[in-house]
Amino acid sequence: MSQQFDVVVIGGGPGGYVAAIRASQLGFKTACIDATSNAEGKQSLGGTCLNVGCIPSKALLQSSENFHNAQHGFADHGIQVGTVKMDVAQMLKRKEEIIAKNTGGIAFLFRKNKVTPFHGTGSFKARNGDKWVLEAKLADGKTETIEATHVIVATGSSVRQLPGTTIDNKLVLDNEGALAIPEVPKRLGVVGAGVIGLEMGSVWKRLGSDVTVLEALPAFLGAADEQVAREALKFMTKETGLTIHTGVKISEIKTGKKDVKVTYAVGEGEATTATFDKLIVAIGRVPNTAGLGADAVGLKLSDRGQVEVDDDCRTNLPNVWAIGDVVRGPMLAHKASEEGVAVAERIAGQHPHVDFGVIPWVIYTNPEIAWVGKTEQQLKAEGVEYKKGQFLFSANGRALALGEAKGFVKMLADKKTDRILGVHIVGPFASELIAEAVVAMEFSASSEDIARIVHAHPSLSEALHEAALGCDGRTLHS
Repeated sequence: MSQQFDVVVIGGGPGGYVAAIRASQLGFKTACIDATSNAEGKQSLGGTCLNVGCIPSKALLQSSENFHNAQHGFADHGIQVGTVKMDVAQMLKRKEEIIAKNTGGIAFLFRKNKVTPFHGTGSFKARNGDKWVLEAKLADGKTETIEATHVIVATGSSVRQLPGTTIDNKLVLDNEGALAIPEVPKRLGVVGAGVIGLEMGSVWKRLGSDVTVLEALPAFLGAADEQVAREALKFMTKETGLTIHTGVKISEIKTGKKDVKVTYAVGEGEATTATFDKLIVAIGRVPNTAGLGADAVGLKLSDRGQVEVDDDCRTNLPNVWAIGDVVRGPMLAHKASEEGVAVAERIAGQHPHVDFGVIPWVIYTNPEIAWVGKTEQQLKAEGVEYKKGQFLFSANGRALALGEAKGFVKMLADKKTDRILGVHIVGPFASELIAEAVVAMEFSASSEDIARIVHAHPSLSEALHEAALGCDGRTLHS
């Protein structure tokens, strides 16, 4: 006998587990099929983000930043700490404890909201009247047949492979291996200067590695505002100490017994060979659709392997939806979560909306980088007339007191209407500051609106206030 549900979610990452919880809250009998396991082989909900992505990487970033500050920053505050040593094993243990707390929290929420979890992989098998027949191949070797009125595909993404290179997570690492290096490598290579590459490179550089980042694209952080990218590159190379090459062509990666040799050329320059103790491959991610059974039911996929959906996340099949990394749009955990909520509410007959134009982007390096909306180069390319306000953190009292006065806030507003079109931050706690800009843009605020709001003093948020004033040429502290 098959088990019957109103809604079945395939995938338990930030999109899937949130969709399952919201569907259950709305009164639907809901199940979630997810294959992620912890070290003990037990189900570990949360997908890549909580297990081998967003959460553990932030734990290591914090640990490495504390170590770096103890070595280089505390003395400015009059704090003498003597010889500082790094216990990598304890750092990794702390990371695992944080993962366990987060994933265990989701398991609790499933119990609280009466979501039925299945530990295994889910796939489409057939259509039975108004029901979809799914097969769950469970981790214990058993197989469950499940029927659902609605199916939400939230299978996420996996690491993009570098052609001709095998990731063994011993010498050549993906994001999972980069989070579990047992000792600080003397020489670390990173292929890819995206979020994962820069964050992981920063972690191990602070801990003592000599880190070289190899990026194929000619521009550094091409998706970010050009001015922000230039500022970030300056700090990451001069202060953090990363060696970053762009426009790189890799001709060979040769793995030895204890090291990896990478032969590459920068631009039109001559090829050189570098030897690394570890090599992290972080060249992006691809949607997880293999094994989903798309062909069995005619689920339409794009040439890039994504599940094709409309603006409301509907697929070409009735009552089948898809969200998160497996569909179009940015591969961001918070984007997936909001799509998950929206789909659950659409199933319930509601009319939610997710505006891709106001989804924030964050890179948790030092300084942090965050933005929302249009970049200055995009506005120029589109021929949009705009005005700009900018404020340096070096003129912000709270930033100076924190000892984190690097970077700036930039606000872009429509020249005629004054509506905010984009906000770009490189500096302390940019990940938190960007939230005010997101709220403002969601409510179609003008730069004048932000300029007229009273901001606490002293606070980092005053930099956003001053940038808004700058759109009208009237900053007060610069």
